[in-house]
Amino acid sequence: MRLTGDGALVLCHDPRLDRTTSGSGLVSATSLAAIRECDAGSWFDPSFAGERVPTLDEGLLLAAELGLGANVEIKSDRGREYATAAAVATAVQRLSGRCPAVLVSSFLPSALAALRELAPQIPRGVLFRFIPRGWAELALRLGCTMIGADQRRLRPRHVAAICGAGYRLAAFTVNDPARARLLFDWGVASVFSDTPDIIRSARMPNLSASHGPALARQGAMR
Repeated sequence: MRLTGDGALVLCHDPRLDRTTSGSGLVSATSLAAIRECDAGSWFDPSFAGERVPTLDEGLLLAAELGLGANVEIKSDRGREYATAAAVATAVQRLSGRCPAVLVSSFLPSALAALRELAPQIPRGVLFRFIPRGWAELALRLGCTMIGADQRRLRPRHVAAICGAGYRLAAFTVNDPARARLLFDWGVASVFSDTPDIIRSARMPNLSASHGPALARQGAMR
């Protein structure tokens, strides 16, 4: 999820529009109106031609309609972390009562620190490509409830330490059912996947409905 040049929030993974839309240039330098003119579906498959880049509001309201929670990842160009976090806080608060359960996550500690300052009631999760030595101190300082980590670099000792400290652990990106089963065996709470229809079959028996969804579509709220 990124901030446009005119301060709107859109769900776009990359900093640039070039790879996943018919447009070009930085999201942060382009107006919402211009981004909405882009075709965001054809790159994936011709049957999705004409799909538009959704706003955060649209994504959250759709998740609520479908009975889903939302993990919103803050992505930001350098120097726009505070503004992006502020816009997210405003959007979630504006949609209060119509919004699904929301967790806001990010690789950017400064964005999470801003969100904690502006809207401490919104749950937060910190993301790591690899688990650093000071992960526990950072998660505590940011007031996080979840840790997200690259599954390729996870080891059982990491999972044990994180879960033992009381955090829920999510792993990305898992597209192999056997790998998902192994991660669940280790104690990982949920996985992100590009192929949720395949990974769903890997849910462990102890992940009952009371635990909520055990997987999420990769990048769905980015």
